[in-house]
Amino acid sequence: MNFNFKRKLILLFFAVSGYSIAIGQQAASLNNATLDDLINYALSNKIELKQAQIDQEIGEREIASALSGWFPQISATGSLSHYIQMPTTNFNGNNVTMGQRNNSALTFEANQALISPELFQASKAAKFVRQTNELNLENTKINTVVSVSKAYYDILTSEEQIKIILENIARLERQHAEASARYEVGLVDKTDYKRAQISLNNAKAELKSAQELRKYKYDYLKMLLAIPSGQSITLSFVDQNMESSILLDTTELLQIANRVEFKQLQTLQEIQKLNTQYQKWTFMPRIGAYANYSMNYRNNTFADIYSDNFPASTVGLSLNLPIFQGTKRIQEIKKSELQEERLQLDLQNLENQISTEYSSAMASYRANMNDWRNAKENIELSEEVYNTIKLQYDAGVKTYLDLMTAETNLKTAQLNYLNALYALLASKLDIQKALGTISTNN
Repeated sequence: MNFNFKRKLILLFFAVSGYSIAIGQQAASLNNATLDDLINYALSNKIELKQAQIDQEIGEREIASALSGWFPQISATGSLSHYIQMPTTNFNGNNVTMGQRNNSALTFEANQALISPELFQASKAAKFVRQTNELNLENTKINTVVSVSKAYYDILTSEEQIKIILENIARLERQHAEASARYEVGLVDKTDYKRAQISLNNAKAELKSAQELRKYKYDYLKMLLAIPSGQSITLSFVDQNMESSILLDTTELLQIANRVEFKQLQTLQEIQKLNTQYQKWTFMPRIGAYANYSMNYRNNTFADIYSDNFPASTVGLSLNLPIFQGTKRIQEIKKSELQEERLQLDLQNLENQISTEYSSAMASYRANMNDWRNAKENIELSEEVYNTIKLQYDAGVKTYLDLMTAETNLKTAQLNYLNALYALLASKLDIQKALGTISTNN
């Protein structure tokens, strides 16, 4: 084994090792992931974002392709022909054979556009095409941040719901054991024991449903992150207090110009204005410069066809002035101006839609805030009622039915609180999206 082969083998080993480490680090980033980790990962890996980035690159290629018309266009043409019957012409009453039997030519030509409406339009439209692609990418990022955040909070809500159900099962198991013991010593009939068994069975079934729903929510999050459903992912909820994230400045005024959709429509307006201008430019002449050089070969003997060259070359200017096209250009101008008016109406309609969207999100946020406060108060009351009735039941003052009712009310209050909290966080994200204040930088 020579030295060069060993060196290549070592380099290959380190390359494969580095790739494996990179893959391992990428997978590790989804273990014990926080919300910020998920958002950053999604902004780097979500399929829709990659597609938007590719569309951005495609747009750059389209711009470069359109502007390439300003460069000289160079072409070459060649021909080889053989006369089976030679052409003749009449000269002073006599038929005279013209030309030679074998002919060949090779021509190089260069054309340079000087005045071209199409190229004027392409030059001015380049920046608007870039703006459109950038805004499309930004809009996809905003939707990604919102969807990933909601999915994360939804999973966090499910985790807390499962904890509540497990606590409920633990209480029911204790109650079931107590009811069973009382029944065995003859203090109560079997009704309390059966009721405890029914409640315990229902709680376990509820736990199974919640766990299955949680599995789906994790799969949905994986879809947002563009990772296989079979890949494991764990989330970190340390220091993730949902209550600390619910507050929002409700006095902030709506600035419609901050919305990406508004900017997209404004860019589309600029493109349409440019299209109207282009239709007016079509009345301009198309002027270009050209130069060509041709090598011409001819001989009656095919083997000697390339023995002599008769070159020719020309330079000049070309002019193309369309004079009348059946009013087509006028109709195109009118059509483009009408499309401008339609886009202006679209802009007004979008302003109304954004205002309504903001109003709806704000109303939902305030309503959910009221529901959350009410649910929070109900938890405290339900816990107090349950603890009191539990003491009374243990003392034989209250029946098991009273205890079961109090326990059900407590569990319902806890679940309602979590649902209200998630709805409040989701409506806060909707307001931030409506305001156009969702950050995609980090």
